[in-house]
Amino acid sequence: MKKITPRVLRGFRDYLPETMLTKQRMLDTIAKTFESFGFSPLATPAIEYADILLGKYGDEGDKLLYRFKDNGDRDVALRYDLTVPLSRVIAMNGQLNKPFKRYQIAPVWRAEKPGRGRFREFVQCDIDMIGVPSMMADAECLLVGARALESIGVNEFVIRVNNRKLLTALLKRHQIEEGEPALGVLRTLDKLPKIGEPATRELLRTQDHLNDEAIDGIFEFLGLEASALREYFSSDETGVRGAEEIAELLSLADEMGIGDKVEVDLSIARGLDYYTGTIYETFLTNGDGLGAVMSGGRYDRLLEMFGQKEVPSVGISLGIDRLFSFLCETEQVKLEHSPTEVLVTVFDSSLRGHSYGIAEELRKAGLCSEIYPGLVRMKKQFQYADRCRAQYVVIVGPDEVANQSVKLKIMETGEESIIPREDLSTFISTLKQTDPLSN
Repeated sequence: MKKITPRVLRGFRDYLPETMLTKQRMLDTIAKTFESFGFSPLATPAIEYADILLGKYGDEGDKLLYRFKDNGDRDVALRYDLTVPLSRVIAMNGQLNKPFKRYQIAPVWRAEKPGRGRFREFVQCDIDMIGVPSMMADAECLLVGARALESIGVNEFVIRVNNRKLLTALLKRHQIEEGEPALGVLRTLDKLPKIGEPATRELLRTQDHLNDEAIDGIFEFLGLEASALREYFSSDETGVRGAEEIAELLSLADEMGIGDKVEVDLSIARGLDYYTGTIYETFLTNGDGLGAVMSGGRYDRLLEMFGQKEVPSVGISLGIDRLFSFLCETEQVKLEHSPTEVLVTVFDSSLRGHSYGIAEELRKAGLCSEIYPGLVRMKKQFQYADRCRAQYVVIVGPDEVANQSVKLKIMETGEESIIPREDLSTFISTLKQTDPLSN
């Protein structure tokens, strides 16, 4: 048999148990937060027909698709995000009640250049509201996103908002053609926070072929206060509507109690083609250079690409991998080494059945418990318990069986107690509630 060097593609990575346990806890917490706001789970395939995905993300996005021919010679691609597959689901299931509120937590794939917190395979945590034209839906997405971050202990963040209608009016003001010329300018503006004004101006001049007057006009717009937007676009209906939507969104954010987390940033452009109104990106205030960890916006016309009529739609997506990578890097999360709370030892083969019985009783009481899988010295079983960070070890020897009791050792303190077997699960559960060392 040919020997193969074990390796992982660049931009992909394994999650070992000590990190995956912690990550999964975060995902479970986020899912519960989504459900607490009335969002229901949805699952879509990892692979779609290529034409379902193409043309929805712009030229740059299309180039990042993992696209290939399958064994049936079908033109397919791995999903780039969770929004376009959702729109396909809506187009295929006209009977769904509106508003339709769904969440999905699943991996997506993009063949982009890996970097700090940037991977080619990563998990998105999405919520979307379909069939709601009201700005209340846009604001609720901000609220749910904020609460999801807070639920996993992330409190230092700011949600920066803009509106595509403002950018559409701006481009029209400077006679920048619709289609790829306009989208190219938006993609360039989206790079402003990363590359700065001088480099952005240079790209607008050399790559997007804008003259100095148009570039100066764009940066004049970027320097406006939110209160000045309506007057700035007073003669443009689209721009006025965008200014009104921004003002309403800020007012709703205040009503919801997250006004201090939301600020207007007119440079936010979101490079994807399908956005039509509100757009937002979320940054950690203590994560310089990390990039956005949560983004989204309104995409009322996406279903038109599937031959449907316009359906008001808005959503937000939390990129858990980038966020989790940063939290691990800055030691803001405590990694778990094993789910095991209690290790039940095996004294010998004649008493093994008692160990199995005790472990089962503990599991029924909601305690994660495992049996040491072998007949080895007690010292080795304790070493294993220490390595997997078990909080408690249960010893079941001949004396304990004869007395219908067990010996319980608290690993953190080394304290040992003889406990009646029938009281064991209640005793450990009480310890977990009262002893901070056991949590």
